[in-house]
Amino acid sequence: MSKPLVVLTTLLPLAAILLYAGAPRDPQASGIHGVLGRGRMQSVPRTWVPRNKSERWECIVVHHSATPMGGAARFDRAHRERGFDELGYHFVIGNGTDTGDGQIEVGPRWPKQKWGAHAKTPDNQFNERGIGICLVGNFDNERPTPAQMASLSKLVTYLMKTYKIRAQDVIGHGETKATDCPGRYINVAAFRRQLAAGLADASKTDGDIILSLDDSEPQPASITATDDGSNP
Repeated sequence: MSKPLVVLTTLLPLAAILLYAGAPRDPQASGIHGVLGRGRMQSVPRTWVPRNKSERWECIVVHHSATPMGGAARFDRAHRERGFDELGYHFVIGNGTDTGDGQIEVGPRWPKQKWGAHAKTPDNQFNERGIGICLVGNFDNERPTPAQMASLSKLVTYLMKTYKIRAQDVIGHGETKATDCPGRYINVAAFRRQLAAGLADASKTDGDIILSLDDSEPQPASITATDDGSNP
C-alpha cells in the first residue's frame, strides 16, 4: 500500500469522528427550545420544559409578591401555612434578596403542569388556565429591577410561543379581580405592547427578544387591594 493511501485511510475515520462531534444535537436533549425568527432557537433552562406539555394554558398572569424580599422557598412555606397544598405560582423571579436579581425559579406545579393557586375568581378560570409568574418586590413602592424585567420578557416570550398564548392574554393580577397587584410601578399594558412588537420583530432579526422596563409614569392606584391568598 502506498504512503498517500495509508495516510488517507488513517485520516478518514478521524474526520468522520470530528464531523460527528461537531454535529448539532437534538434540541430536546440539550434543553434548547423556542423558535425565534428565521428558525433560530432560544436557549432556555431544562427546568422550563415539562416532560408532558399541557394544552390547558390560555393566559399568563403577572404578580408581585408585595414584599421587599422573598423567593420560591419562602413563599412556598407561607402558602402552606395558609392552607395551600404548595407554592401557588408556577414561576418566581428574584430581586437579589433570597435569590439572585432576575433569577427565575420554577415552582413545583410547573413540571406537573398543575393548575395554579394565584388568581382566585368565582369560576377559577385564571387558576385553571393561567400560568402564574410572581416578581419579588412591592411595586406599589418601587419599580422591578431591569434584570427582573429582562427575565420576565424572556420567560413570557418563551411561554407565549410554546403554548400559543397571545400578547393580549398576558395580564396583571389586577385584571382578573379587584386588587392592586402587580403594583402601580409595573405597567402591564405597556409590557403587552412591547411583547407584541418584539414578537413581530423576531421574524426580521436573529436576536433574542429582551424587553426593556417601561419608563413612563406609574399607573395610578385606582382599585382596592384584596387578599385572595395568592400573595404571600
